[in-house]
Amino acid sequence: MGKNNYYGALQQPTESGFNAKSTTSEVISGINLTGKTAIVTGGNTGIGLETVKTLAGAGATVIVPARDVEKAKRNLNGIANVLIEEMDLMRPDSIDAFAQKFLHLNKPLHLLINNAGIMWVPMRRDQRGYESQLATNYLSLFQLTARLWSALKKANGARVVNVSSGGHQFSDFNFDDPNFLNRKYETLLGYGQSKTAVNLFSMELDNRAKVHNVRSYSLCPGAVGETELAREAPIDLFQKLGYCDAEGNILPEVAASLKTIPQGAATTVWAATSKLLDSIGGVYCENGNIASLSTDISLIGGIKLYSLDEKNAKRLWKLSEEMTGIQFDFN
Repeated sequence: MGKNNYYGALQQPTESGFNAKSTTSEVISGINLTGKTAIVTGGNTGIGLETVKTLAGAGATVIVPARDVEKAKRNLNGIANVLIEEMDLMRPDSIDAFAQKFLHLNKPLHLLINNAGIMWVPMRRDQRGYESQLATNYLSLFQLTARLWSALKKANGARVVNVSSGGHQFSDFNFDDPNFLNRKYETLLGYGQSKTAVNLFSMELDNRAKVHNVRSYSLCPGAVGETELAREAPIDLFQKLGYCDAEGNILPEVAASLKTIPQGAATTVWAATSKLLDSIGGVYCENGNIASLSTDISLIGGIKLYSLDEKNAKRLWKLSEEMTGIQFDFN
């Protein structure tokens, strides 16, 4: 079944033909998904919505679980091959209910796109007391994937695509205090560790699941304009990051570097459908390709080695089982 990607063993760009400017329409060109079933979380806004449009347009039946069903209906109106269901990632019982409803269909799940997430929010906790970025961006993803495992296995060639972020560079995973119980909450650290967790999980899942012909990937969509993701971030945070001036206006050079939504969703679609990934998994992707390793802590782009650490990946898996009370059935 091939090698694993521990410590970046497989983390090398390939000749994909795509780059940061490539769009979803370019990536999906020539691909037919008729007969395939996909689930896309966060599929009613931003790059998730673009992902849904692209997969459905290629013939897939796409199920979009959404916290606000009425909003999802409005945003997805007129798109063929799309079904909407209710699910709230901050409520574990809601995740279980959605998964059970899907499993009752007795259908294979070919693509699970864990796209939904939150970013740079104030301190909040879910009903279990877990920090909200960790709960939404990572633990919900672990739970949903585990609950849908039997349907993924049934597909005999499924892919799990987890939308991470270059923001994983803000923080390694803090095993001593992941929920900020004994350290001051900093939203960038919370976001960073949640995305590092996504990368570690994606790599470890692939290593455990590939024997069942299920492959897993994480990815960075890039900095994308016109999404709702940073709607709660304060202006001073953008100023601290050098994204805007003292008056809160986005700097011209930053604006020029932003991707469009079709460009931002392109790597998700590539990771979900590219034939180049048929025999490789557990890698982190960006710009329609496998990303490079990043050893320079001052540079944005690529993946940091701590996001590919084998010991931490296995340690995180065990911690995730303990925090969620859920285990994958790999039998």
